[in-house]
Amino acid sequence: MAVAEAYVPTAAPPARRDRAVRAARGRLDWLAVGLLVLVTLVALAAPLLAPHGPLDPVGTPTAAPGTEGFLLGSDSVGRDILSRVLYGLRSSWLAALAVVTFGLLFGGLVGLVAGARGGWVDTLLMRLTDGFLALPAPVVAIAVVAALGPGLLNTLLAVSLVWWPFYARILRGEIRTLAARPHVEAARLAGTGGVRIALKHLLPGAIPAAVVTASLDIGTLVLTLASLSFLGLGQSAPAPELGADAARNLSYLLQNWWIPVMPGIAVALLSLAANVAGDGVRNLMSGR
Repeated sequence: MAVAEAYVPTAAPPARRDRAVRAARGRLDWLAVGLLVLVTLVALAAPLLAPHGPLDPVGTPTAAPGTEGFLLGSDSVGRDILSRVLYGLRSSWLAALAVVTFGLLFGGLVGLVAGARGGWVDTLLMRLTDGFLALPAPVVAIAVVAALGPGLLNTLLAVSLVWWPFYARILRGEIRTLAARPHVEAARLAGTGGVRIALKHLLPGAIPAAVVTASLDIGTLVLTLASLSFLGLGQSAPAPELGADAARNLSYLLQNWWIPVMPGIAVALLSLAANVAGDGVRNLMSGR
């Protein structure tokens, strides 16, 4: 009488397992990009989501979180901390996006022209870029804001002034690499103009690197802008800014900890969300 063999489950084939892992990672990357979109929507909808005006005293001063209808508590003059955090998030996030956009446009243009033209144009533009990169960026930003006066517009100008060279360097390197590709050489031999080659054959290939760099920069920019406002170089009081709100209320840290801590937590979460989203964008754009 034959003895039935015991059933031994076999592992999934390596190829199928690898496809499943890649699919799971792809879903996580898209969720990270969705987080980027969600934070942007929350920033834009802050006036609709905030339960109170950010400047209006609406309750008892220094109310603890969860009491009297204040989810995150109230500050020293009775303003809703949640409302101020939402408006501060809006200011920090949109300001970071503005600096990234300027850096991509201006720095990308410098890198595109330098990489596509080469020669003395490349040398001149890259030496100018090196000059800006040699400057201590935080010190220059602080000096510019101190000279022009505190304010959101001046802060954006100061940070943008020291941020664009990074994009110029990265885009120039990508353009120089693409310029040596066979399809670009074929376009030159066919008599295609320099502007058309730059816009049609070089720029599209450099866009993934630019997008990845920009997405990874947003978290750093959020921290940079919060640091400047913490030093008093942002908008003047009582405007809601995360860094400034944490700095102005440090004296309450031991008695009413939530007043300076809640804006600081918002900065940390905002930077974390930006970094996670940047990693997702990088993974999705890899190989493109």
